[in-house]
Amino acid sequence: MVVLLVIVLVALVAAFVLAPFRSAEGVDVVYTEDPVLAELEARKQAKYREIRDTELDHAQGKLTEPEFKRQEAELKAEAIDLLKRIDAASPAAEGSRAPGAPAD
Repeated sequence: MVVLLVIVLVALVAAFVLAPFRSAEGVDVVYTEDPVLAELEARKQAKYREIRDTELDHAQGKLTEPEFKRQEAELKAEAIDLLKRIDAASPAAEGSRAPGAPAD
């Protein structure tokens, strides 16, 4: 009787542990990430790092005030352009426009 109980217990533990590895029938995993959108997101993160680095360089005295303002303005303009391109490429943006509203 004890052996049967141990076997059932081991089977239950094995089923619990292996449950995440079982695949559901008829379910296919589809990755629909847009490569253009992913590339734009990566460029946005890189641009944000550049902005932070510029701010750090200014705080450490490596950039003069005029140099800092010029670089900051250029980097932020580039970041805004990237954000607009991300919005335009985003699938959610296409469905959120009001009917009859002009596209950008």
